[in-house]
Amino acid sequence: MSDNLQDALAKIRPHTSSSLAHQKAPATLLIALESTFEEQKTQRTPTAYFAALLTTLDSTLQTSRTSEPALGDGDVLPAELYLLALVTPFVPHPVIRSNLSTILSLTAPLFPALVPHAPPLRSQLTFYDAVLRALDRSHLETPGLRQTFESILHLCLDPRPKVRKRAAELVRDVLTNPPPPSLRHPYSDRVADWVKAALAEVTAGGAPKFKGKKAESEGTETAIHLLTFLRPVLATFPPSSLPSITSSILNLPRLGNPYLSQSAYFLLADLLPIPVEDPVNNIEERLPDIISAIVSSPPLKSDGALIPSWSNVLGIGMMAYHKVDSENAAKKIPEVWNALWAFLESSEPSVRKAIAQALDNVSKCITEGMIAAAVKEIPKGEKKSTKLGKIINQTVKALDSLAFARSIPELLSVVASLITSLRYRPDGRGTPTAAETLLLPLMVKICDMRLQKGFEYKESADAVISTAMGVLGPAVLLEALPLNLMPEDRQAGKEPRAFLLPMLSQPHPSPLTHFTSYFLPYTSRLFDLAQTALSANRASEAKVYNVLIDQIWSGFFGYCYPTDSEGDNLSKALNPEFAGVVSQVLYTQPELRPGILKGLRIIVESNLVLSRQDQDQEKYEKLPDVVRLDGVSKEEAEANVRYLKGQVESWLAVLFNVFTSVGRDGQGMVGDVVSAWLTIADEKEINKAYKKLTALLSQNLSQATSSQPNQPKDAQPQQTSITATALDLLTLILPHLSRADALSLFNVCLTSEVLEHRDNAVQKRGYKVLAKLLESGKVASEGEGGVDVTEVLKKLDNVVDGLSPAAKKDRFHVLTHLLSHIPSTSLHLIPAIIPEAVLGTKEPSEKARNAAFDLIVAMGRRMAQGGVVKRGLVDGMDEDGEGEATASIEEYMTMVAGGLAGATPHMISATVTAISRLVFEFKDQIPPEMHTEILSTLLVFLTSNNREIVKSTLGYIKLSIHTMPLALLQPHLPSLVPALLKWSHDHKNHFKAKVRHIFERMIRRFGFDEVYKCASSQEDGDGVEEARKVLVNIKKRKERAKRKKGRAAANEDGEDEDNGEATKPATGDAFEDVLYGSESELEDSDDDEPESKGAKKKGNGGARLRVDDDEPMDLLSGAASKITNAKNKRRKPGADASKFATDADGKMIIDDEDSHANNHGEDEEDVAGQAYRETLTSADGFTRGPNGRIKFNKDTKKRRRENDEMAGDGDGDVEMGDATTGGSEGGGRKAKRKSEVRLGQEFKAKKAGGDVKKGGVDPYAYLPLSQAAKKKGKKERFHIVGKR
Repeated sequence: MSDNLQDALAKIRPHTSSSLAHQKAPATLLIALESTFEEQKTQRTPTAYFAALLTTLDSTLQTSRTSEPALGDGDVLPAELYLLALVTPFVPHPVIRSNLSTILSLTAPLFPALVPHAPPLRSQLTFYDAVLRALDRSHLETPGLRQTFESILHLCLDPRPKVRKRAAELVRDVLTNPPPPSLRHPYSDRVADWVKAALAEVTAGGAPKFKGKKAESEGTETAIHLLTFLRPVLATFPPSSLPSITSSILNLPRLGNPYLSQSAYFLLADLLPIPVEDPVNNIEERLPDIISAIVSSPPLKSDGALIPSWSNVLGIGMMAYHKVDSENAAKKIPEVWNALWAFLESSEPSVRKAIAQALDNVSKCITEGMIAAAVKEIPKGEKKSTKLGKIINQTVKALDSLAFARSIPELLSVVASLITSLRYRPDGRGTPTAAETLLLPLMVKICDMRLQKGFEYKESADAVISTAMGVLGPAVLLEALPLNLMPEDRQAGKEPRAFLLPMLSQPHPSPLTHFTSYFLPYTSRLFDLAQTALSANRASEAKVYNVLIDQIWSGFFGYCYPTDSEGDNLSKALNPEFAGVVSQVLYTQPELRPGILKGLRIIVESNLVLSRQDQDQEKYEKLPDVVRLDGVSKEEAEANVRYLKGQVESWLAVLFNVFTSVGRDGQGMVGDVVSAWLTIADEKEINKAYKKLTALLSQNLSQATSSQPNQPKDAQPQQTSITATALDLLTLILPHLSRADALSLFNVCLTSEVLEHRDNAVQKRGYKVLAKLLESGKVASEGEGGVDVTEVLKKLDNVVDGLSPAAKKDRFHVLTHLLSHIPSTSLHLIPAIIPEAVLGTKEPSEKARNAAFDLIVAMGRRMAQGGVVKRGLVDGMDEDGEGEATASIEEYMTMVAGGLAGATPHMISATVTAISRLVFEFKDQIPPEMHTEILSTLLVFLTSNNREIVKSTLGYIKLSIHTMPLALLQPHLPSLVPALLKWSHDHKNHFKAKVRHIFERMIRRFGFDEVYKCASSQEDGDGVEEARKVLVNIKKRKERAKRKKGRAAANEDGEDEDNGEATKPATGDAFEDVLYGSESELEDSDDDEPESKGAKKKGNGGARLRVDDDEPMDLLSGAASKITNAKNKRRKPGADASKFATDADGKMIIDDEDSHANNHGEDEEDVAGQAYRETLTSADGFTRGPNGRIKFNKDTKKRRRENDEMAGDGDGDVEMGDATTGGSEGGGRKAKRKSEVRLGQEFKAKKAGGDVKKGGVDPYAYLPLSQAAKKKGKKERFHIVGKR
């Protein structure tokens, strides 16, 4: 039985006790059917459920034949339809086909009666969805079935949303799954005809009639429903039906409904590109009329919702027309362009953006003929009369027009689109582009605008100039727009254009000779200026020049693409002189390396792709547009590759030196360049480089071996670094080695000097080289003149004592690749590897653990392929076990299970984990008897006192419940459940959460009653009670989580909320997800208290970024740590100041809240007087001596007692505020006086009475206005600290 069906039915069974009739009826019916299965000893298969439901349905209909069928919530018929809809998708298709007549006779007549009842009608539709998809072409023509499908079609316009959606989904599923070998469903013609009729009726002013809760629907609503239905199924219609459907959709905007018009335009945008690839369809003949109709019915300029969809369909329609007939489409460009241009003045940003996008699509329809005509009129100096000339002139004028002031970004976007569309060279390759001829003055104008101080749209201008840089190239653009970065340029008053330098970092058509002739002297001059400024102690100026040099060299790679240019070739640019300069920069300027290294890689790769464009079309398509359009020919690219081959030796030497000098983080970038140059190197050059590297490696290994203890401390790390770097370079050169060199390298890396080296890095790289050599296939087996696997395993076993933990992952990879080289007659070598692989599953490193699991699975697959295991040759095998055994997965499982007899708990735990992985991987190949034996054996370990063993066993049980068939697990439940319950209250190692989740999965598969019965069968009475608590608690948790999920789904904001059923994200490894994925383990709290009643759900304000005003926000690094859900409580400037009154001089008056509130009352207090009295009497006050010295009052115990007494009896000479007293009458002990809240208390110094300055005391206290403005309770009094 399908596990998915089992899970679905398991969700229904618990509802037998539900108080809702529509939930209880299906559950009761399901239990009754399954009881019948048990009585008749019928297996619970989808076919059995299907047949039983059809029989029950027939009986129900026979009973109600004399009257209308009962379709209430608790009736049997809706429950039968619900279960049929649930079961039928899992029923085999031949079963459905053979029972089609029975299905139709029972269910088809129910449609009229079901229409008023939405829930059973939806069940009927779901049922027919599965039935129709199971039929072949011959069954689809059954007369009763066609009528039923017609009824379903009419339900696609039902006024009830859920019914309408379910019917539309049914039609979509049927049409998108045609019976093989048909490419289009036989019902597609019928659906298209129905759509055409419905659209015709709607556009004619009527509306289809249908029965239901609503007697009639308005025409516009019906049209909206029809368009919603059309969008997902439109591509399945026959091409012949599309023209008439398009015409009907064009008429819908005339009905005047904005949403309907918007939906119609969206649908047309999907419809128009469909027939372009279909030559049979004649819709292309109607495209001019369609475009004219859309242009002639523009929306109002104030309709911000409709304009984007209208402009979008215009742009897409023009592109579709251009693909069909480019010349006639070009004639439509002025009309469409002007229609769209009128909306570019809109005040709505979304409208302007949509219009700019549509104009971009229209600009792509400009043909070479239009471009040639516009270019021809330039030398004549005539008034621009061509179509393209008028468009350009219109754009230039708009940049100066006040009406388009807020549309500047969109205008600049249109200019960028025109530049891209005018990449064409009218006079052939090597000549100026049309963009250079027609738009270069406009580019100068935009650059001048960008230099204006008040210009707001610099980013948009930079985008246009950057586009021009990619199309025209720096050679053209910098001639019209000089950089003006030299001191003499600034002295002449020329504006610098340093913003052009970052735009060099993109592919463009300018040749490499332009860089060598223009920028190389330029950078030399900037370098001299930087040195001069540095020597004159002008560090900031030197920094500016260094930044400019960095930007220039960062754009070096843009010149390295092989673009065509008259009189240019690679040998002129990459000459020895320039190569020497580049090498020197690589050595001496680390900050300039990234751009140079990228350029050196691009030079090789792009020329290589162009020279092989016929052989590798995929890589050719990935080249930038400028290379594919303006790139050199195949012959020229081949000549460039030949020239580069002559420089391989020198460049490899330079790159190797750079590789050894950079740190670990920078070696990857250099390694990519080395790999690129190695692809064009001859075998002779590769062999020469290999010999140099192996000599360097051997030299450093011998020095490390013979190093003395008294050697300087710095010498050994240096040798280690060189050894590791040599191995890294050998890894790069490895794919290009010959078989002889590869075998030699394999033997070098297999030595103990490498694999037992004291440095972890050397060991890791040694194993990595061995793994790559084995993976490449260049190291053949012994029979083919390659390595002896037995000898290799022996050597690997000899070096295991010196193995570093960091190298274990790579060692496991080596062993994995070695398995493919083991002959079928030598499988006795595998048992020697098993213990190391099993223990590897307990490694702290996740990568090492994964590699160990891969090795265990690889050994299983190798054994499953067959062969002979010579037990007599296995190490440690007893004489009784000698002989031969056939290799199989059962034999391998037996080998691995031997670890269960290990001497240490660690080995036993690792073996259980390895068995779990093998059971998950080979569950279908392991026979049921072995599954039973493994489960019975591991259940014994569940009673162990060692937690490490129990933890692994719990993982195996969790995996078994998830993956094994129910028939295998059912007999073990009585012993499994009590064993698990013993660990259900153990919190160590999260055992309680693990066991709880195992029970949750168990209940989902077996049902609560079955699990509870096994738990209640314990002999121990206390155990039964504990079982009751644990399992009932799990059931309650599940119900609470379900209720919480329901509330979250009903949340009006539709936001996802954290609930008990949240699951761990998938890790990408199915075994890890099964073993460790658990919603229960995500819960931090183990308390089982029910949720509090009446707890209000707090609104979720959404996440935001917390910004520190003193620190710039870096969105590329650490932004995640600044995400918060807290409200933004940032104080707005001036918000607190507005809460205070001001005096005649404009100074704020800060008073007590009570006095401020009762400013005009009778009990207004003299705050100034109180402050004076406080300075005399309170602990915070002070007095002046005869000579004017300030003496601060001491906060002594005596003073505090006196203050309390005065506050208590109120008879003191000086009033101490509004202190309140408490306690019993008659002189009992008085309560301690509540201290007054004084504003600015936290800012007051211990011995200060005010803000003391040189000339005396400042009469004003400075304190945060936000604190002074806080609203407090009426009982609290506020005083200003130190106010005089």
